[in-house]
This record gives sequence, C-alpha cells and structure tokens, in this order.
Amino acid sequence: MIRTALTALALTVASTFSAMAACGHDSANISCADGMVYDSETGSCKVVSG
Repeated sequence: MIRTALTALALTVASTFSAMAACGHDSANISCADGMVYDSETGSCKVVSG
C-alpha cells in the first residue's frame, strides 16, 4: 500500500514539473496585434521591421 502511494505521488510530481516546464516564456501563447511580434527580452510586443 505504501509503495502504491509513493508511486502515485511520484507520477503526480513528475507530471506537475513537466507541465510547469511547458509553461515557460518560449512556449507561452502571447497575443500581439497584427504587424507585431512578442519580444521575449523585453516581455512586450514590438513592431515587425522590414
């Protein structure tokens, strides 16, 4: 019974950390206005040049 509980806990922790890693700034769904892109250095949208 203890082994089952520890296994369940380990799977829960592993999936939680995996989900947290997927929520990094690189994979975040940031919406910018048309003609703009997200700048991860400044954390804001900037106008596309060129």
